[in-house]
Amino acid sequence: MKRIVLIVGLIIGTILAINIAVMVNLMYNNPNFEGNAVVGYTIQILVFSVIYFGIRNYRDKQLGGVISFGKGFKTGALIVLVASTMYVVAWLIGYYLFVPDFIDRYAEHVINTCAKDQLEATKASMESFKKMYENPVFVVLITYAEVLPVGLLVALISALLLKKKTVGIQ
Repeated sequence: MKRIVLIVGLIIGTILAINIAVMVNLMYNNPNFEGNAVVGYTIQILVFSVIYFGIRNYRDKQLGGVISFGKGFKTGALIVLVASTMYVVAWLIGYYLFVPDFIDRYAEHVINTCAKDQLEATKASMESFKKMYENPVFVVLITYAEVLPVGLLVALISALLLKKKTVGIQ
């Protein structure tokens, strides 16, 4: 299982790291500082769908075609953990080395695009967010929160689809 978790997790993680670099670059260099969350999350779902094949490979090649939901979900969750950790590391490297003013620019964009009646509340919210973002632990946790739930959902669905109690019966 370890080998499959590492290989599939590293493949997914590499693609996610490239994706975050491209998406941040597009957003950072856009005069309106706009990204595309729909495209970003769609790519995450598509990339995480590789988990299905990792669990299936483990079931068919190492477990003789039989896997419980629990073992399938555990395998998928471990793949997600490896991939998500690569995503977090990619963001930390990108943020601290290449775009250290990203949160300032993001906060400015949010403030500039909010409704006038929400201006003061938005300013206060963004100041609070910027203050929290000074803590590297918060940066890690919020970055995991961007990707981990999507991956775990795909792992859950994959484990449900692939569970087999006996060979030949699904």
